[in-house]
Amino acid sequence: MSKRTLTTESGAPVADNQNSATAGVGGPLLVQDQQLLEKLARFNRERIPERVVHARGSAAYGYFEVTDDVTAYTSAAFLNTVGKKTETFLRFSTVADSLGGADAVRDPRGFALKFYAEEGNYDLVGNDTPVFFIEDPIKFPDFIHSQKRDPFTGKQEPDNVWDFWAHAPEATHQITWLMGDRGIPASYRHMNGYGSHTYQWTNEQGEAFFVKYHFKTNQGIRCLSGEQAAELVGKDANSHQTDLLQAIERGVNPSWTLYVQIMPAAEAADYRFNPFDLTKVWPHSDYPLQRVGRLVLDRNPDNVFAEVEQSAFSPNNFVPGITASPDKMLQGRLFAYADAQRYRLGVNHTVLPVNAPKATKADNYGRDGVMALRNGSRHDKNYEPNSYQGPAETGLALGAPKAVSGYTGTHEAPAHTKDDDFFQAGELYRLMSEAEKQRLVANIAGGLSQVTLEDVIEKNLAHFHAADADYGKRVEEAVRALRDA
Repeated sequence: MSKRTLTTESGAPVADNQNSATAGVGGPLLVQDQQLLEKLARFNRERIPERVVHARGSAAYGYFEVTDDVTAYTSAAFLNTVGKKTETFLRFSTVADSLGGADAVRDPRGFALKFYAEEGNYDLVGNDTPVFFIEDPIKFPDFIHSQKRDPFTGKQEPDNVWDFWAHAPEATHQITWLMGDRGIPASYRHMNGYGSHTYQWTNEQGEAFFVKYHFKTNQGIRCLSGEQAAELVGKDANSHQTDLLQAIERGVNPSWTLYVQIMPAAEAADYRFNPFDLTKVWPHSDYPLQRVGRLVLDRNPDNVFAEVEQSAFSPNNFVPGITASPDKMLQGRLFAYADAQRYRLGVNHTVLPVNAPKATKADNYGRDGVMALRNGSRHDKNYEPNSYQGPAETGLALGAPKAVSGYTGTHEAPAHTKDDDFFQAGELYRLMSEAEKQRLVANIAGGLSQVTLEDVIEKNLAHFHAADADYGKRVEEAVRALRDA
């Protein structure tokens, strides 16, 4: 079989791709060597800026199949029929480290899911934990700065990590998750995924419901101890990527069952704590899990750089029947995620194959910019409204409207009767077995004992004491023992 002809970027045939053009044998290179200069210039530019957070990731394609009728709660078309399947793309990630970091580290895991739905792409951006460290997006840049590499030492510093947490008592619940047994998943296949935020569903009758998403792994939960993780990192820093890739290549397709918690919108105002607080979970005794469907991953990307690295997710990519709630962290992410992709990939990143709709077609008046691929013809207008045959608005809202009142300003979240930064962290601690508690305490003490400022240590210890007396006592004793050693 004859090979295809190698060409330059402009399509001209390449005569020699092994030797650069020179001024005589052994002479200096020639600036007229188009193939050499083009290859070097492209090589210098072929990596896009890495994500500030969630830089290191793995992904796969699959499908979501509806198994249970949820039309009483949402009019979303991709959820309207039992048995309906929708193509998906799921990206897993670590949060704090860079693109060159290791997989098996103690860190939350991103769980970003794109549904290529018939009414447009729906992006659900969550983590492997149902809660997060902070309640307000204005604190997010400071939080991430404290967790990532210090600008002077160039490495993650316990002083920075714990100093921020000392001033963020609401982080105690997520710290308890992170430092517990589930802080290091054994693989991406063996962890749950959560929407984490509260979202709003609206049914055909215009009734609104607040929901939380839970993707329960069908492979079972498997986690690593700190010692096991350190050993695995030494053997294969790409352990989670390796596991996901090889499992799907073998036909061992991982799956998750999607459940939702559903709260009628009218119950939110009088719920005993703020239901839009990302640092808290809704007790299942109040709002039981209701099954929705099954997510299956069955195809690896052909090109990690074109598909995984160029994949872009934004929680403001909604479809009719699903919208945002008043969750402040979600509200902040509606802007921040999309803006991050405009910076990394350009304003036309939505037309890249991995990001473009598959079950429908994007049709709007977006034009121009770097890498514009759909500027239309001479007959297409770039404004609206117009008197021609361009796309027109539907007049149909994505979901039920939300009533708002009061004065603008920098308000704290509204107080509910049992709002508390520590109660749920204490409940989580008390659910643990004795062995789990011992490992949790050891993990916390290992980091907190390295902090330089005694005041920072004391503030963090006060948070654990407030969550549970035994929890605080054990952490304090473990920290003192390590510092006195």
